[in-house]
This record gives sequence, structure tokens and C-alpha cells, in this order.
Amino acid sequence: MKNLRRYIIAGLLVWLPLAVTYLLLRFVVRQMDGWLDNFLTWLPDHYNPDQLLGVSLPGLGVIFTFLLLVITGMLAANFVGRAFMKGWESLLDRIPIVRAIYSAVKKFAEMVLSDKSQSFKKVLLIQYPRLGLYSLAFQTSSELGEVQERTGEDVICTFVPTTPNPTSGVIIIVPRGDVIELDMTVDEALKMIISLGVVVPSWKMSELGELPLRMPDEPKKQV
Repeated sequence: MKNLRRYIIAGLLVWLPLAVTYLLLRFVVRQMDGWLDNFLTWLPDHYNPDQLLGVSLPGLGVIFTFLLLVITGMLAANFVGRAFMKGWESLLDRIPIVRAIYSAVKKFAEMVLSDKSQSFKKVLLIQYPRLGLYSLAFQTSSELGEVQERTGEDVICTFVPTTPNPTSGVIIIVPRGDVIELDMTVDEALKMIISLGVVVPSWKMSELGELPLRMPDEPKKQV
């Protein structure tokens, strides 16, 4: 019975990750494909692939969206495209409600997608929800303007994701001296969060000796 139990567990370890990965990918592809297929309605009926081929092929919406993004990016990257986008954004900036939504989404996309941005590039450890308890967090911003001036400290903005769904969470503004920067990558941290802490990335202690939890805080200057 002990060997039988071991064999069953070994079999589950082989098939369970494959099954869950397949089901999740199938769900995502079906949802995205159904949503992206709506982009095909932009095409005239006589150019629609379903009409030309006579059958409905799954995945055409994904391919069309990919080509649309590539072509749009090529056009936006040249001089004429940048001039057009500048005029377009100037027009949207004059519409009260649209201005707030478009500006916020654009800045968020630039922070997350830009290679030059430091957002979601560092994995941090902060004491949350109270002192003595630690949570994984991602650095989102280090230039906080008014927040930093009013606190009188060097603070950074962090995003603490929930588990097992890391797309939701809370933002915590923490003094830089109270933050522990980890060596693990963002992907490794996400695996740990999604797995409820079961998947812990391997880490090798630095050869320089035992590392302190964080550097000691510098004494605050008297104003």
C-alpha cells in the first residue's frame, strides 16, 4: 500500500501540472479568441476571412490583432505617426472625462511596458499588514512628488498583490529604509504568490558573508 500510494502521487505530479496548464491555457485562448474575433468585424464583409474561406477558423482574431498592433506600432514610431499621435492626444486632452481616463491608462502602460521604466522590475519585502509580518511587493514608483515632500522622507510606492490572483492588491507607500530588496526575479515572485508560497525560488547566500536584512537607516536631518 505504501508503494501504491507513492506511485499514485508520482503519477499526479506528472499529470496534474499538465492538466491544469492545459485547462488554463485553453480557457485563456478561448476567452481571448472570442474577444479578439470582434476585431474582424472592422473588416468589410467581402474581406472577412470567414466569408472568403466559407468556414470559421479559430485564432484568426488573434492573428489579425497581432498584425494590427505591429502595423500600428510601425506607423506610430516614425515622424508622421508621432506627429499624428501628438495631435490626437492634444484633442483627447480637451475632453474632461476622457482626458483623465486616457492619461492615467497611458501613463500606466508606459510604466509597465517600457524597458526604461523601473516599475515592476524589483521584488521587495515590506512589513505589512503590521510590523513583524512580511509581504512580497513590487516597486511601482520611486518619484512621488507631493507625497514624498509632505512625509519628509525618501519613500517609494509598492504594490502588494493578493494570492493566488496577483492582478489585485493594494498599494503601500513605504520609506526606502524600511524596504528589503530581494534577489528573486518578478517571475519567481509571481510563481511564489500564485502557488500560495509553495514554490519558493532557490537562492544562494552571497559569498561576501551573511547579509543584513537591510542597511541601517541614516539619521534624519533636522529641518
